[in-house]
Amino acid sequence: MTIYDMLKADIKILNRELKCADEILEILKKRLTKKEYKYYMMRMEGVEKELMQKELKADDERFEEIETTTIKKLNSEKLKYELSTKV
Repeated sequence: MTIYDMLKADIKILNRELKCADEILEILKKRLTKKEYKYYMMRMEGVEKELMQKELKADDERFEEIETTTIKKLNSEKLKYELSTKV
């Protein structure tokens, strides 16, 4: 799965086109925490949930928290604006 497919699936309302993949990865690395970024990259690669939890050293509750905060951050207007190109 590409970064574009992941973002389009996770962002509820996206009014603009996304930037190139390299720029998107750089922005995500800057705006997300290390664990959130690592979670999103592993999710993009299709890693199983149990392996992600082990890699992130998180129990079920903490893993769910990482998952929800990552999606919330991706849906914030400021980050959506930063990820998209100017039309």
